[in-house]
Amino acid sequence: MTEVSALQTERYRYEPKVPAILRQDVGMIAVKKAGETGGAGNQRELQRRFPHIYGAPAALFKRGENPPAKKRYNVGVVLSGGPAPGGHNVIAGLLDSLKQGNPRSKLYGFLNGPAGLINCAYREITPKILQPYRNTGGFDIIGSGRDKVETPDQFRAAAETAAKLDLDAVVIVGGDDSNTNAAVLAEHFASSGAKTRFIGVPKTIDGDLKNEFIETSFGFDSATKVYSQLVGNIARDACSSRKYWHFIKVMGRSASHIALECALQTQANICLISEEVEARGLTLAQITEDISRAVAARAEGGENFGVVIIPEGLVEFIPEIKKLIGELNGQMAKKADEFNALRSFQDKRAWLGANLSEESMGAFNTLPEGIAAEFLIDRDPHGNVQVSRIETERLLATLVEQRVAVLKKEGKFHGNFASYTHFFGYEGRCGAPSNFDADYCYALGKTAFMLLASGLNGYLASVRNLTAPPSKWTAGGVPLTSLMHIETRKGEPKPVIKKALVDLKGPVFRALAAKREEWALKTSYLFPGSPQYFGPAGVSDRATKTLVLESLGAKKK
Repeated sequence: MTEVSALQTERYRYEPKVPAILRQDVGMIAVKKAGETGGAGNQRELQRRFPHIYGAPAALFKRGENPPAKKRYNVGVVLSGGPAPGGHNVIAGLLDSLKQGNPRSKLYGFLNGPAGLINCAYREITPKILQPYRNTGGFDIIGSGRDKVETPDQFRAAAETAAKLDLDAVVIVGGDDSNTNAAVLAEHFASSGAKTRFIGVPKTIDGDLKNEFIETSFGFDSATKVYSQLVGNIARDACSSRKYWHFIKVMGRSASHIALECALQTQANICLISEEVEARGLTLAQITEDISRAVAARAEGGENFGVVIIPEGLVEFIPEIKKLIGELNGQMAKKADEFNALRSFQDKRAWLGANLSEESMGAFNTLPEGIAAEFLIDRDPHGNVQVSRIETERLLATLVEQRVAVLKKEGKFHGNFASYTHFFGYEGRCGAPSNFDADYCYALGKTAFMLLASGLNGYLASVRNLTAPPSKWTAGGVPLTSLMHIETRKGEPKPVIKKALVDLKGPVFRALAAKREEWALKTSYLFPGSPQYFGPAGVSDRATKTLVLESLGAKKK
């Protein structure tokens, strides 16, 4: 038998708490309409592109007879995109509901993401196979991937897989791109008259897949607790050693929800919010100046230490750097062979001087050479700079060091400055799910089954009222198209799920804004400690500050 840790042994014994409605026999859970839906924008175009699934009503579960839930089903499940704590519990909730409805039902896990659906690579998931994965982190039961189903050949291959396995439905567990995939597949299969339906489950640690029906994506709770523990540990070290400024980058390319949550949990001295930087049009020099002023002010009080939290995607929100990245992506794609033939950094710099605008070349020249080189590394499959590989934390630490040296010469800085840099990324993606995520994901899996068993197609599983005890959570679904709008991708208009960015007028950002001047000057750190799985509910089952504040804000409206 494979050896497991003491904690993992205990987590196998954990029984997820679920909404009262989902404790019913599956044959006694009915669906009712819960409000009409449209789209997040471009509604006429969405209706044209998704005539079979657009505009369906939201769904809410209630007690009532539902004979189809007792039928024998063949269902596939896909784990798509980056891992997030709780994915295995989605599969557990789905499988348990399938088997409760009819023991002859089968669940097929497609291997390594959507590619498994295209290539008909799968394993049947049975209760025995699933048991070692319950309440554990990771996506390792079947693996994950980022492939998209978008070409005629891929649609044809997916249809062949569905026909071979006689699939009644496929559940896609993923973020905004993955669930856009689910919507496209739902429409394609419906238009061809195929019986296979598609249901999505909201996953992303970034927290940017949400709307009025989706209060949070799963994984955000667990990941931010891990990151906040690490930030808190560093803050404790900072005020113990009293001689280092720590620049900490956390995940979140498009949205700064993780950075914001970690700041509220730890009360770090400075937290940059990408959305605010873009809204205010802050330059790299202005950001550097703001941090440097805080460094100098704290030094006046004898505190030559501090903690700065930086969202992963910050550089794409700084106006002159965003313009630089756009030109780099364009020119390096347009003249790829020419650029790739260059070997030295100096040759590449000279090439850029002849191919970039004067403004963008000026921005490039302000970057330290080591950081500037990171802007020129291999592009991602979409031709874009790999932002996570740009050491924004080191860039800011270096620029602040240079700026405070100038302030010292001018007699405006009387302390000492030394820095360390950190990037917390993969550390948070595959940890054991918090009690919240273990419960939430299990409920989402059961919800996904009830949606497909009720004959719905192109829906996203929705479990709400999440700041209440799990017994009082509500469950249902919302059409995927209600989260979608049209964006330009690779020069073409594409229907995609709209990312939920930090709302600068919302209660979560306002909570940070109300305290950040105080936290910048006064050492006010909180130390969340490690995620807890046992003990008082106020510690082991607590929701994120983001969820609590947004819930309170919604109730005030």
